Amino acid sequence: MSFYKRTKRIMDEKAFEDLVKKEKEKLYRIAFLYVKNENDALDIVQETIYKAFTSIETLREVKYFSTWITRILINNALDFLKKQKKILLSDEIDKINNLNNEKAEDKIDLVNAVKRLKEPYKTAIILRFYKDFTIKQIANILDCPEGTVKTYIHRGIYKLKLDLGKEYVK
Repeated sequence: MSFYKRTKRIMDEKAFEDLVKKEKEKLYRIAFLYVKNENDALDIVQETIYKAFTSIETLREVKYFSTWITRILINNALDFLKKQKKILLSDEIDKINNLNNEKAEDKIDLVNAVKRLKEPYKTAIILRFYKDFTIKQIANILDCPEGTVKTYIHRGIYKLKLDLGKEYVK
């Protein structure tokens, strides 16, 4: 390998490292929402970073790095859950379980209802309402049209209303 190629590769690795540093906390939080286990979430983030690094040439523009790596993370988390046959968690139930008021019970009901949603409604609801992603960002992550994301969200909300009863979801 020539000096030029080695130098360019080192510079590219540094740029990749800088981009990952900006995203790592968000990636961990999303992974944790899926697996509800610190070690599993860290493993998923590590696997995501590895896959992103080895396939960085598929990224068309740096400005899409965040949504691109988030899509990789979600796919890794879903693959992990399929392999482990675990239930998808969408919020920190342990914290809520420690609360003894009626609102906490409503939150537990909502969290459990979100867990019962089928993919891709669950992912769309989590990204939109728990992580505050825009419709466009979710469309990029799920690699589908924005109209499809809107449909997933509206159908997910409808299913939550049916599951919880109209008094919970407004």
